Amino acid sequence: MKKFLLLFVSLMLAFTVAACNGTDDPDDGDLGDVERLVIYQNKVEIDAELSAYAEAWGNANNVIVEVRTCGGDACAYADNLQTEFLRAREPDIFVIEGLGQYLDFAEKIYDMTGADWIDDTDVPLVAPNGEIVGFPVNFEGWGMAFNRDILDEAGIDPDTLTSREGYAAAFATLEDMKDELGLDTVVSFTTQADMTWVTGLHNFNGYLSSGLDYNDDSVITDLLAGVAHRDRLEALADWVELLNMYTEESLLISGTYEEQVNSFKTGRAAFVHQGNWIDPQLIEDGGIDFEVGYAPHASGLGEVDSIFVAPPSYYVVNVDSTPERRDLAVQFLNDMALTEAGHKYMVEDANYVPAFNSVELLPTSPLSAEVTRWAQDGNIYAWWQNDMPTGFGMGEIGPIYSLFANGTIDKEQFIDALEEEIETLAD
Repeated sequence: MKKFLLLFVSLMLAFTVAACNGTDDPDDGDLGDVERLVIYQNKVEIDAELSAYAEAWGNANNVIVEVRTCGGDACAYADNLQTEFLRAREPDIFVIEGLGQYLDFAEKIYDMTGADWIDDTDVPLVAPNGEIVGFPVNFEGWGMAFNRDILDEAGIDPDTLTSREGYAAAFATLEDMKDELGLDTVVSFTTQADMTWVTGLHNFNGYLSSGLDYNDDSVITDLLAGVAHRDRLEALADWVELLNMYTEESLLISGTYEEQVNSFKTGRAAFVHQGNWIDPQLIEDGGIDFEVGYAPHASGLGEVDSIFVAPPSYYVVNVDSTPERRDLAVQFLNDMALTEAGHKYMVEDANYVPAFNSVELLPTSPLSAEVTRWAQDGNIYAWWQNDMPTGFGMGEIGPIYSLFANGTIDKEQFIDALEEEIETLAD
């Protein structure tokens, strides 16, 4: 009977462990003592790897695990997550992106205080009431990624890239040498409508945390109260003006994500405004043939010495799952954080920078290795952009970048517009 049951579970896993983008749920059926666990997640690029890990974990624990993936250009995760909760069977584990999204789903999120994984990380998601609710999926980070070979050929020392003055000198040198270096653009940056997650979240995070201690939440706290820091907005605007000036116009105004990454990958851009999540593109098809590095974004009030590193998202457990499923969900997360198999999945399979202290494996993909180095050195600024109200960064802040880039508004109007948007949060 036991062999038959294990065979049955294996057959079922072949059909149920898969990414699901809007398909109907399979019927649970009568599986006896076999439990099912449903994971709803937003990282298309690791769907296959997470599904394989979930299948192996399920086989070892006599659980059927189904991974549903919704993300990328084809699937709006937050909207579809709301739909998932209206279906006959809700996910047991799902993903949220910080406190802003926590507030949207707070009544659906289970308190994991006391879970084994918590003692192994410094960055759990803590709810306003003190409950520990979120398991950090990984660390991600971004600075200004650069092609070290191009900078060496141009005689530019990356250690000088700690201020807008340092960047201005480097950018001007590269602009003068574009033909010699084979560059189409000095900087690869885009402000088009589909890229407000870069402008309204990642770039704007420089206003929220650049130059501050990692746990200093004073600027985001003021923003949520509708209070703007004009001096910090002016510093951010100076930085954005510099990026706009040295990005090729069509890329800046209408470039796609693929065009932005490919211009850097093919050596036609010296810098790219992206994080280590572009590693899969950099290592595919034989990988890049040049060294990369990160330099800080010069978006602070003075000298900067850090890049932005934090968990981009968190696994949370559905409070409305059965007690048995909640326990399995926590066990799944404990094992991911604390076992050799979980560590191998995070680092070797998903190419993650893990957020857990017991992981000894180091990522080898180029930008993830750089994020790890900066984090180990303690040179990191926080992410506060995900604590902004849902939709504020991408829907309200991001479009202002586009207006500045295409010349509809000037720098002073850019500053004014950002300030006005922040002040609306006081209402």
